[in-house]
Amino acid sequence: MGWSRRTFLTAAAGGSAALGLSPLGLGAGTAAAAGTPGDVVGKVTVGYQGWFACPGDGAPINTWWHYSANGGQPPSPSNTTIVAWPDVRDFTHTYRTGYAALGNGRPARVFSSYDQQTVDTHFLWMQQNNIDTAALQRFDPVGGEGPTRDAMAAKVRSAAESHGRRFYIMYDVSDWTNMQSEIKADWTNKMKAHTASPAYALQNGRPVVCIWGFGFNDNQRPFSAAACLDVVNWFKDQGVYLIGGVPTWWRTGDRDSRPGFLDVYHAFHMLSPWMVGRIGNVSDADNFYNVATVPDLADCAAHGIDYQPCVLPGAVTLRQRAHGDFMWRQFYNHVRAGVQSVYISMFDEFNEGNQIAKTAESQAWVPADSGFLALDEDGTACSSDYYLRLTGDGGRMLKRQIALTATRPTPPLTGADGGTSTVISLRARANSQYVTAEDAGAAPLVANRAAVGPWEQFDQVDAGGGTVALRAHANGRYVSAENAGAAALIANRTAVGTWETFQLIRNSNGTVSLRALANNQYVSAADAGAAPLIANRSAIGTWEQFDLITA
Repeated sequence: MGWSRRTFLTAAAGGSAALGLSPLGLGAGTAAAAGTPGDVVGKVTVGYQGWFACPGDGAPINTWWHYSANGGQPPSPSNTTIVAWPDVRDFTHTYRTGYAALGNGRPARVFSSYDQQTVDTHFLWMQQNNIDTAALQRFDPVGGEGPTRDAMAAKVRSAAESHGRRFYIMYDVSDWTNMQSEIKADWTNKMKAHTASPAYALQNGRPVVCIWGFGFNDNQRPFSAAACLDVVNWFKDQGVYLIGGVPTWWRTGDRDSRPGFLDVYHAFHMLSPWMVGRIGNVSDADNFYNVATVPDLADCAAHGIDYQPCVLPGAVTLRQRAHGDFMWRQFYNHVRAGVQSVYISMFDEFNEGNQIAKTAESQAWVPADSGFLALDEDGTACSSDYYLRLTGDGGRMLKRQIALTATRPTPPLTGADGGTSTVISLRARANSQYVTAEDAGAAPLVANRAAVGPWEQFDQVDAGGGTVALRAHANGRYVSAENAGAAALIANRTAVGTWETFQLIRNSNGTVSLRALANNQYVSAADAGAAPLIANRSAIGTWEQFDLITA
């Protein structure tokens, strides 16, 4: 099987010119759905690949899995299968590649999905951005990739349990020769055991399973309608809630769909039509609202089937993202149509460039010799977590927690793009010394100065929602609760994300405390101020109190 998750689909989207749009409101798709709110209906689900590995990470596959065309050699400009560069600052274990250093001089390193800390970090990002459910991709597990994929299921289960997220198994039948019998055996003998987890997704009281690929009119999925219907009915007999990842034109039965599959599609409990390669700009998204979303939703409602359309961030390499406007337009169109659920394509798909996971925000964070684009490719600066935050806001609109709006509410940067600021200094009650960005910001923050100079001054930037960021005058960089709060605070970030955001607590004695959003722990002048500041305290004591002094 090739490196790509799925062959990139190139069938025409039925024209890109926008047709006339229905008035604002929720009138287009208000028919009752089959399912009541559960772990997929009424929720945001992300497709989770979990398929990156590196030699030395302990994975049975023991190769540069999905990083290199020649997996025996590290990824490099001439040996790569990724098209976008991950931001790896949140990971404790990373792996040196054959690329040149990043634009900022740091070595070019990548993560391994096989490291439990990587999966935990991914699910922490989901938790922080209110992403409900992850669909773990599972390809033919009988081949050489099987042991690694088996282990990834256990790692995802652990991370979902730790971070209060839900997960389910999503079988991709691409290139699976003996699928009809082997998929049943795999569920019975291996994957069904994971439904015992309290984190396994349930819908209508049933464990959720998705099968992606039935009915596609290509050589990777040549299965007959009869064989596919047999598998669908078998899974339903096992008591699962079954989602079908189906062709874009499933309803009309042409273009990317094999004829004669409508009965197969209508046998699923939920349908999730594929969209990658079908739309690439706002005009395409508006066209699909008319020619696909609205009539698809009506067909599903008429047959008692739930509907879960895709939302795409857009391919970085194709310059589709338009600093979030493309993705937001899809959210807007789905919500105004009355859609209850969405599937984000994808969470960690660095091979096609349509990932929402943290991504290089500028050329400073991209290997100098790679030719990769960063999130600021269209001239608008975006923090590395921008598409996670955008997904979170889209989910809030889907759940009617915010009003329907065609205007994207999510700023590409948090606090750094116009937020108001005040110059402050912090004096630790632990030792009555001022906090300094030591060594001109190159070393962690520590409370060891008797007077205020430039290193002891910070811009307190309004980061929204009652939170702040601190920009050090020592080097103009934002203070970060490094490594998701596990390491000391340091002023080393050019943009504001979750690690750089703090809740400012005003205590009754006139002092302030800072609670890091990275881990919800309070910042402490540890060891009575002798050690660097770190966000590791669950309660406020003397070491966690500071006098806030304005310039």
